[in-house]
Amino acid sequence: MDRNASITPKIAVLLDKLYEKYHTTDFIFDDPISIPHAYTQRQDIEITGFFASILAWGQRKTIINKCKELFTRMDNAPYQFVLHHTKKDYKHLQGFKHRTFNEIDLLHFVSQLQQIYQEYDSLEPLFTVEHTEDNVQSGLVKFHKAFLNNAPLRTHKHISTPIKNSACKRINMFLRWMVRQNSSIDFGLWTKIQPSQLVCPLDIHVHRAAVQLKLIDEKDASTWKTAIKLTEILKTLSPDDPVKYDFALFGWSRYELET
Repeated sequence: MDRNASITPKIAVLLDKLYEKYHTTDFIFDDPISIPHAYTQRQDIEITGFFASILAWGQRKTIINKCKELFTRMDNAPYQFVLHHTKKDYKHLQGFKHRTFNEIDLLHFVSQLQQIYQEYDSLEPLFTVEHTEDNVQSGLVKFHKAFLNNAPLRTHKHISTPIKNSACKRINMFLRWMVRQNSSIDFGLWTKIQPSQLVCPLDIHVHRAAVQLKLIDEKDASTWKTAIKLTEILKTLSPDDPVKYDFALFGWSRYELET
């Protein structure tokens, strides 16, 4: 479907109904976003949201349990741990593992986050660029380069980049959480990135729903090209906030197409 394509009135009505149905707090209790919702301080929300998105791989129950384990290791004060930890505190992180993410990756993440928060009071500057763009592509490239500076080679696979044509699902999901305003689900902590610049987090559920509704016809859910095509078609319905339909598409696929 090309950029000039439009959503049919019937599908538009369905998408809005799905948004009203699924974009509520009733559906976040078993979603990784429930992790940052347990915190109130801005930096705690950023750190827990970042890790929850990066670890969002596999069964959601396992993802949530692993996140809880990780932050228990940080005494449930992730910002204080990140900001003030010393190498002696690494012992609390040893042995952590989720899928292919292990303590080597975790130690780099914690070390990089400490350096960032020693310089900034937020992760937002790592994603922002001086010039205005249609989407967050340059910001993702900027973050990828900065965060993986001096990273072990094995850690690179955990931070995706559009340069390699990755859909960047996890990072786009994190940005959705941080940027979208006036939402009972997302936090809207950041203001230098506009909701209109967000790219739809393209997981298997969102992709399946998008194909089923004939929003896109791409078979590969892992590419930046596919993520952009879906976002552009959603912009025809909601130019200022296309990613508002992310949770709706996910919910429809997860709870209705699977039944």
